[in-house]
Amino acid sequence: MRNVICYFLVLLSLQSYAQERSPLTLWYEQPAGEVWTNALPIGNGKLGAMVYGNVENELIQLNEHTVWSGGPNRNDNPDALAALPEIRRLIFEGKQKEAEELASKTIQTKKSNGQKFQPVGDLNIAFEGHTTFTNYRRELDIERAVSKVTYEVDGVVYTREAIASFAENVIAVHLTASKPGMISFIASMTTPQPNASIALNSDNELAISGTTTDHEGVKGKIKFKSLTKIKNIGGKLTSTGTSIAVKNADEATIYIAIATNFNNYLDLEGDENSRAKGFLVNATTQSFNDLLKTNLVDYQNYFNRVSLSLGETDASKLPTDERLRNFRTGNDPSLVSLYYQYGRYLLISSSQPGGQPANLQGIWNKEMSPPWDSKYTININAQMNYWPAEKTNLAELHEPFLKMVSEMAEAGEETARVMYGARGWMAHHNTDIWRITGPVDAIFWGIWSGGGAWTSQHLWDHFQYSGDMEYLKSIYPILKGAAMFYVDFLVEHPDKPWLVVNPGTSPENAPAAHDGSSLDAGTTMDNQLVFDAFSTVIQASELLKIDQAFADTLQLMRDQLPPMQIGKHGQLQEWLDDIDDPNDHHRHISHLYGLYPSNQISPLRTPELYSASKNTLIQRGDVSTGWSMGWKVNWWARMLDGNHAYKLIQNQLSPVGSNQGGGGSYNNLFDAHPPFQIDGNFGCTSGITEMLVQSANGEIHLLPALPDVWQDGSITGIRAKGGFEVVELDWEDGQIEKLVIKSNIGGNLRLRVPNSLLLENGLKEASGSNPNPFYQVPVTADPIVSPQAKIIPPNLGETSVYDLNTNAGEIYEIVSK
Repeated sequence: MRNVICYFLVLLSLQSYAQERSPLTLWYEQPAGEVWTNALPIGNGKLGAMVYGNVENELIQLNEHTVWSGGPNRNDNPDALAALPEIRRLIFEGKQKEAEELASKTIQTKKSNGQKFQPVGDLNIAFEGHTTFTNYRRELDIERAVSKVTYEVDGVVYTREAIASFAENVIAVHLTASKPGMISFIASMTTPQPNASIALNSDNELAISGTTTDHEGVKGKIKFKSLTKIKNIGGKLTSTGTSIAVKNADEATIYIAIATNFNNYLDLEGDENSRAKGFLVNATTQSFNDLLKTNLVDYQNYFNRVSLSLGETDASKLPTDERLRNFRTGNDPSLVSLYYQYGRYLLISSSQPGGQPANLQGIWNKEMSPPWDSKYTININAQMNYWPAEKTNLAELHEPFLKMVSEMAEAGEETARVMYGARGWMAHHNTDIWRITGPVDAIFWGIWSGGGAWTSQHLWDHFQYSGDMEYLKSIYPILKGAAMFYVDFLVEHPDKPWLVVNPGTSPENAPAAHDGSSLDAGTTMDNQLVFDAFSTVIQASELLKIDQAFADTLQLMRDQLPPMQIGKHGQLQEWLDDIDDPNDHHRHISHLYGLYPSNQISPLRTPELYSASKNTLIQRGDVSTGWSMGWKVNWWARMLDGNHAYKLIQNQLSPVGSNQGGGGSYNNLFDAHPPFQIDGNFGCTSGITEMLVQSANGEIHLLPALPDVWQDGSITGIRAKGGFEVVELDWEDGQIEKLVIKSNIGGNLRLRVPNSLLLENGLKEASGSNPNPFYQVPVTADPIVSPQAKIIPPNLGETSVYDLNTNAGEIYEIVSK
């Protein structure tokens, strides 16, 4: 019955779409040409395609999630262990540059710096005689996950639609015309892969067969197969050499299947040929409309969980590239809604259970050697990809990243033992499909050791949102291992009463006082990461009622971590010493990890640290690389400053090149570092959510950072920690009008809101600490404040705080007074 209802809704959706286009559509009046960042992305978490929409020579660029260079490998440097005491001594003596030189010889990898995510090839479709055309429109409907191109030649309207089928794991392209017998084209495949061949097989399918490339001494071992088949209605299909021609058909559908021999990061025993053939056979038994209907159900099962309305103006009638050019100076609130949902679309399209996590470019890449190899940079970028997952109701899509963390935990045990003589597990600042956990790139970046601590927090977040105790039991060994590493790795500071990470670093930044070296002991971010790694296990131990002795050890060690410090410029110190430069505008502001995604800093709980964080954000400036601006949206939201958060959204939604010295967005709304990195898209979607709903401060805070331009609006489907879901939140003039919340696991619901609510049905004014265990917030130590620092306490608006005791599975409607 549920499937019948779903298909009925799909039919209604298809009918309504024919009458009125969705406002959640990116659209353009010209083809992408040769510019990849003009093309529009589709994907199903395993296959990705960029659709250019070119009229005479259409190009669809193809990716598959496991097509990476190299093969199973490790990149640990065992020389690290013997050199570690000397490196630590040099750092403690203030000889960071000497320590870095020694670490370059003994800690930096002598093997692979990570492998490359690579493309499979291109589908080329040539339409003879379509040089001159009119009424062109190219679009991506993110409400339906359909790419569409329409144009007119000699009175005939041509339509191309493309989808990435979740159920059948194929890319399908459908070609139709307004008159019968008008579909004629030649399809061919090309590939940049040097170890691949293209042929027409006995089943009249275009086949690409290949093996990925070697890289940095690691032999390419991924075998891949791509199969393309065309089914036509009417007309004639012929094949010659390595192309297939369709002549005078009424319509045609192109099916593309791609598969590899990859099973997991240690096992390449799969059969790429039978896999690709199986996908293709299953898909080609169905028409394009059949695939489309099924795909709409599969896709909207995720997408339709959340809606956002911030109002609409006439600006929404313009093409997307024009809206992007005008946004900073115009009034186009629905572009924010579109961009917000585009982030969710991209996550659905690039991260599906059983697949690989979204990488630095999601799942879309045309380069054999993409920027930064399109790997997983785990000192911020890979984590940012998944910030929207839990809160925007896409928890299942977190699974590929969580699986990667569990695999890094396996690989990272050897890295911890061999390189640092430590128990538990760790990872440095980068990994790839082979789950390497050794240092990557120059030691300036590669020595950072916090990859395990940070990525393991995603497992904890996944639990906090669901409350699934069985899941917590399953992940506890990973959480414990991340903490155990620091039990062995922390050392006593010789001049201060603290335990510190040494060698440490604040990712990718270096103070001038260290002669350009990034190495230090006890950096603020390292301290914050260890604090979270320890706190997570302490809380998990209490919930599971296990491992009390280990939790006690962590509690004692946590109390010996350096507290955060406020320096002479009123800033949150990035390093243990007060050596920050107020003119430093570095893109990484890693020491604000404690503000977001962690909850160690809060205007409501830690006003001095709020002041210091605000000074740091102002000193660093707004404009930066795209992903950094996305992070800043989240920070300003946590600072409860909606207008400043919105200013960052304006910078993000500006054409690349218009922010002097910074990022922005490409015409297809991809985030610009530049070049393209997808993390800024996901970071900004997360930040917009944080502006409207937060659940990190021991309560659910509604409309915590509402900018002046969003005084009226609504949002549905947002998840909060403790199993709560904000089913509906409507506001007018900045005041909550209607609130509907579902409690999935029961427990106390504490709400902080901007206006008074009606005390009925058990709602009461809150008092004391929140008894809900999912809203326990570890106490942040008082900071050490420089006597030269000027502390400016937060000027917070009036709010009301309420409690409601909830039962599992029940829905509560709350209204304003």
